Amino acid sequence: MNTVQPTTPIRVELSRILIREMSDMQVVELRDVATGRSFPIVIGLPEAYAIERRLKGEEPERPQTHDLLDRVISELGARLERVDIVDLREGTFHAVLTLQTAQGPVALDCRPSDALALCADGRAEIWVAESVIERASSGATPHAFPFIVDEDDDDEHDD
Repeated sequence: MNTVQPTTPIRVELSRILIREMSDMQVVELRDVATGRSFPIVIGLPEAYAIERRLKGEEPERPQTHDLLDRVISELGARLERVDIVDLREGTFHAVLTLQTAQGPVALDCRPSDALALCADGRAEIWVAESVIERASSGATPHAFPFIVDEDDDDEHDD
């Protein structure tokens, strides 16, 4: 269990998702609600599909991993409260998923892609540490983003 919280959290929203089926790396773009600054996070194809499904409100025939986790949280009487992306180290984003339980909040270390898949339908707010946004949007960690997001790409999925 991780209790790290960002020092200066900035509210963001899921802005875009770029799915390239022939690639192992997909991109979600997060945008600062107040200023419009944005930055990409590279994720895997299964997480990209899970996010896209939730954005569209599609229910799979059988529960996928993120659907199962969502049901487990609910069945245990907890509620997804928020997602915090707290760090960017060596090109890898680190996040904390906060659940509200009868005993109080529980913070869990998680991959941002999994957290985004759980809250893509708007059920929880997404927050990012200011220092993470600055590093991610400045291009200071180019190895984190192995390809450029082409805004005119036909495979792009806007929400």
